[in-house]
Amino acid sequence: MKLVRTALLAVLAATVLVLSGCVVGENSKTDRSGDGDGVSGEVLNIDFATYNPLSLIIKDQGWLEKQGLQVNWVQSAGSNKANEALRAGAIDVGSTAGSAALLARANGSPIQVIAIYSQPEWAALVAPAGSDITSVADLRGKNVAATKGTDPYFFLLQALEANGLSPDDITVQNLQHADGWAALQNGSVDAWAGLDPIMANAEQTGATLFYRNVDFNSYGFLNAREDFLRDKPEVAQLVVDAYAAAADWAAEHPEETAQILADAAGIDLPVAQKVIRERSNLDVDQVPGQAQLAVLERIGPIFVDLGDVPSRQQVDDALATIVNDSFAEQADAARLR
Repeated sequence: MKLVRTALLAVLAATVLVLSGCVVGENSKTDRSGDGDGVSGEVLNIDFATYNPLSLIIKDQGWLEKQGLQVNWVQSAGSNKANEALRAGAIDVGSTAGSAALLARANGSPIQVIAIYSQPEWAALVAPAGSDITSVADLRGKNVAATKGTDPYFFLLQALEANGLSPDDITVQNLQHADGWAALQNGSVDAWAGLDPIMANAEQTGATLFYRNVDFNSYGFLNAREDFLRDKPEVAQLVVDAYAAAADWAAEHPEETAQILADAAGIDLPVAQKVIRERSNLDVDQVPGQAQLAVLERIGPIFVDLGDVPSRQQVDDALATIVNDSFAEQADAARLR
């Protein structure tokens, strides 16, 4: 009898262990607030960009890898390139300007913004040293370099409208950001819709920012594909947690943040310090919402006017569906620090 009771107890204990294991496994797949549970061995394709200093910090610190993720880092040369990679499925999470994210969503790209990484003044209109161009009005009949589908491009369009000009009054040379700066240097264009940190570096060589308007800069959006958010919510939460940790780290280590940017962008430390101190607001509410939508509501009609989006209804639909604040609302920076 004693042997039977012992056997029964052993079976019960084993059953409890099995059931406990099942419960833990199920929670680890759905609970977004664990310490890396449920993500070990998962693959994450994510971008980094010199216009997104927080991405550089996360990559430098190796926080995601320390949680057991297999991370493939892909560099984005601009918002347009990040959007291309997201749409192609080459990355799961990518950083863009808000304007570029709206354009992509309005044209059918299944992305949503899951966090805000900055509120920068990263775009302005730039003329080379010694140029006669000192105002937007001076651009009439000129060649201007800009990367279509990015914030500097939409900055240019807003600047033209605000100063009584239209895109028909200039010739836009569609060049990637670094190529636009090269074209300005060699005289192939008269002006450039610039982007930091390349733009800040250009200032060091004598280029002038002849038109600035912080209100024409949209926020930095961290975007993810909807299928990724549906299939790997625990990984998405970990990414947003890492961004929250990076924002705290940047506030605590401004000099180290500038050095990381300098190393990644291949620019002098004083230039990187200028970008971080003067033109990057990394201490911003990371939960996407009405503040960002208000900016995009001003930019959306431009897409339709230029034919970049076929209808206003597509823009309105994108505005109504682009925000997913569920991850940022429960971000836990301490999880990564």
